[in-house]
Amino acid sequence: MYHLLLVENEDSLKNWYVHELKEEGYEITTVSNGHEALGKLKEGSFDAVILDIKMPGMDGLEFLEKFLGEKRKIPVIINTAYPRYKHNFMSWAAEAYVVKSSKLDELKKTIEEVIEKYQKEKKCG
Repeated sequence: MYHLLLVENEDSLKNWYVHELKEEGYEITTVSNGHEALGKLKEGSFDAVILDIKMPGMDGLEFLEKFLGEKRKIPVIINTAYPRYKHNFMSWAAEAYVVKSSKLDELKKTIEEVIEKYQKEKKCG
């Protein structure tokens, strides 16, 4: 079972994602902003981070900057309602960029692909 850190400030979306991703077999830990995410990453082991961009406190792009500074080797998938951030150079540091939609098919597929790639890279050393 893979463990995901979901960084999402909207409770309704957070609950929906948790429900859907648990059905896919993932263990989910949730936080509401970048500050909380950095704290959780120090406490536990995760296979991927699902990251919103627009959040109070520390937003997703600020989180990415600090995350990269810590040289962590966990893939980050940006999941946002704002496609315009895809062209922001900081978002390029993420493993993938998914625009939110009323279906989670693309996000689920992306999570699976990113974790599979990450696990292969870990095995190859």
